[in-house]
Amino acid sequence: MPQINISIEDLVSMIDRGELRLPEMQRRYVWRAPRVRDLLDSLYRGYPSGSILVWETDQEQPTHDLAVAQQTNPFAGHKLLLDGQQRLTSLCAVLQGKPIQVRDRQREIDILFNLEHPDSMTEYSEVVGDEESMLTSEDEADQVSDDEEVMGSSLAERIKQMTFVVANNAIAQQPNWVSVTKVFKSNDGEILQGAGVTSFSDPCFVKYNERLKKLRSIAKYTYVMHLLPREMNYEEVAEIFVRVNSLGAKLRGSDLALAQITARWRNSLTLLEAFQDECEEKWMTLDLGLLVRAMVVFSTGQCKFESVSRIPLTKLQKGWEDAKEGMRFAVNFLRTNAGIEDESLLSSPVFFITIAYFAHSRSQNLTPADVKGLLYWLYAANSRGRYSRGSSETILDQDLALIKQGGSPADLLDMVRKQFGRIDIEAADFIGRGAGSPLFSLVYLALKDNGAKDWKSGLGLSLTHQGRYHFIQYHHIFPKALLKTTYEKQEINEIANMAFVSGRKNREIGASRPDEYLPEIVAEKGQEALTRHAIPLDTALYTLANFRQFLAARRDLLASRVTDFMNSVKAGSDLG
Repeated sequence: MPQINISIEDLVSMIDRGELRLPEMQRRYVWRAPRVRDLLDSLYRGYPSGSILVWETDQEQPTHDLAVAQQTNPFAGHKLLLDGQQRLTSLCAVLQGKPIQVRDRQREIDILFNLEHPDSMTEYSEVVGDEESMLTSEDEADQVSDDEEVMGSSLAERIKQMTFVVANNAIAQQPNWVSVTKVFKSNDGEILQGAGVTSFSDPCFVKYNERLKKLRSIAKYTYVMHLLPREMNYEEVAEIFVRVNSLGAKLRGSDLALAQITARWRNSLTLLEAFQDECEEKWMTLDLGLLVRAMVVFSTGQCKFESVSRIPLTKLQKGWEDAKEGMRFAVNFLRTNAGIEDESLLSSPVFFITIAYFAHSRSQNLTPADVKGLLYWLYAANSRGRYSRGSSETILDQDLALIKQGGSPADLLDMVRKQFGRIDIEAADFIGRGAGSPLFSLVYLALKDNGAKDWKSGLGLSLTHQGRYHFIQYHHIFPKALLKTTYEKQEINEIANMAFVSGRKNREIGASRPDEYLPEIVAEKGQEALTRHAIPLDTALYTLANFRQFLAARRDLLASRVTDFMNSVKAGSDLG
């Protein structure tokens, strides 16, 4: 296989001119800003950064653009990028100042460079999670103070030790921090003047000049580009793509399965993305990998990807049509019947598939008892994290097999009971459980059903409220700032110390003591303002000294509220 050495600036130019495009098998751009920051940091230090894999072909192939603007170039030939999309898209965005286009949205990637970084660069990369929740914690400052506790140093001191950071207003205003994009688009004089260096005699002049030169040298960094020969066909290239990306698990199984599907079913990615856009516009955001898995499930009756290359094309196409209808049902069921307005309330996206497959098995003709039973199973399985523990594929296949054999919601519920021992929620289940627990969304739904309202506006709980002041957040009833020197973090962040209120009310309460602000809420809104949030009315429990007694009392109230909520769902089902 031939290979050439090619610089980043040449690769960026090829992308800009439209000479390098993506084959249909490639997923969309998925990197977040911290990953881009770490890539720049590695290149600045001269660390290895992988290689690039390109297929040159004379055949017309289904392609799509990278997530940065590209020129239309009908004479550029067909160079298709198989490995390196995330890196090269990121570098185009930063070096050229181009926004990233993800579906209908554009976002800037702005990374700042520290002209005063230590000569010995020893900071460590952070591992960033992929999950986001529509229910956000009350303020970033509180989160920062948590990080400071963990790291054992102040945020300001840690930032001084970093070479690159994701931009924010506070850091960008400091003279020694400069936008990486600006470095590549401006001259040294302008940058140095902004950093407060106005003469050659300034002791920082030489140091800053050398560091800017070193940063710009990233453009000269050379990647090894492996070239697949022109005579290869799409199916063979797809097999190489799968094998290359299987090493080190750089891509998810669904991404590799998609490559095998597109090799035999041209333009299938366009169909998947069109349905994904339909869901996002009207209902919820569904991951492309989830849709690939749904296609496999509805084609084969099981969820594993091992056999995807052997599924007949006609079966895949029929499976996709059935999957779309099933997923539409699942989304509507979750929103209207379950009150789940956003996918973040699910402990796993796999619930979409199970509900879709169950509805398909009944030809979407569910009895009232089926609906009630499926709803009860959903709440029970979701609150226990059925698909979040152990092998989710194996567990999903168990449920799919049960449904295929004519299993009822009661049978599905028995599987949950066997997995966890019991279904009912007890006060002790809340001990040490925080916002990351599967129980968290059940509490939100139970309190919403109980008529809990925002303490400021009086609006009922909803994740669809418009306007940033009305977004629902989870608020620490006893503020963390008042507790962190006395109590354990697990206690402070327990669900029993959470209430759901708007961002405006959250900021208004701030770090006020509960024995001060809770009586004021009762005086203004009445006792229901607290009881509907399952908050005890005994004011003696609102003092800092009685925090643990407050937690115990609220756990009891939450367990009782959740039990009542679940029993109301169970009524009218065949669950007994």
